[in-house]
Amino acid sequence: MSAASIRIRLGLLLGMFVLCWSLMSTATAWQPQDPPEQDQQQDQPADQKKQLGPAEFLRAGGAVGYLILLLSVIMVALIADHLMNIRRRVLMPPGLAEEVHRLLSERKLEEARQKCDAHPGFLSRLLHSGLSETGVGYQAVEKAMEDTAVEQSARLFRRIEYLSVIGTIAPMLGLMGTVWGMIQAFLEFEQKANPQVAELAPGIYRALITTLLGLSVAVPSLGAFAIFRNRIDELAAEATLLAEHVFADYRRAQQTRRRSSSSK
Repeated sequence: MSAASIRIRLGLLLGMFVLCWSLMSTATAWQPQDPPEQDQQQDQPADQKKQLGPAEFLRAGGAVGYLILLLSVIMVALIADHLMNIRRRVLMPPGLAEEVHRLLSERKLEEARQKCDAHPGFLSRLLHSGLSETGVGYQAVEKAMEDTAVEQSARLFRRIEYLSVIGTIAPMLGLMGTVWGMIQAFLEFEQKANPQVAELAPGIYRALITTLLGLSVAVPSLGAFAIFRNRIDELAAEATLLAEHVFADYRRAQQTRRRSSSSK
């Protein structure tokens, strides 16, 4: 991996993290910050109430909130990595199919394999597996490319599966934090004599913060997983079709040779 590619990935990761943080800050601006006495809150106009910042918001989430925040950082890193790698230029290097087709028509099989090795990717592995079976016949070539396509697609799907796992775990962690916060809030409520409903409200809204955090991570994670899954399906089908076009002349030559030999 080149230094320029690393810098691009780090810049993209930093930009997405800043964007997520700013969105979280905007979404949580409605929460009250360090509320004063109850009677002063009632006299204070609603538009002048203090707001809860991101730091206080995360502290209210507790240990579960910080764990969900860690998952969000991992999610952003995975999305940035997949954006850089699940692309047409990466999976199907430009000009590779044409060059391999030319070398194959000239029967320069070893040079064609070296060309595939020099440009690793989805398409190059398909072509390399097909070139390895050219001495057997086109059916063997086609079967080798199909098996390689299935294997390479499975590898790509396994890479994006972590986004689905994060999208499933994050809301469950948020729900667990909410349940624990509600238990703590009602325990305090039980220990007080003649408690007011307003005394229970801070504990309840703090308990609900972890649910909001979990959903804020799960929604983009599952959305990105669906997008990348469809992208892999599209590019894998395109690469398989392109590989078949590379061997089209070889297939026709095999069919012509078979007809000529059967007619004798």
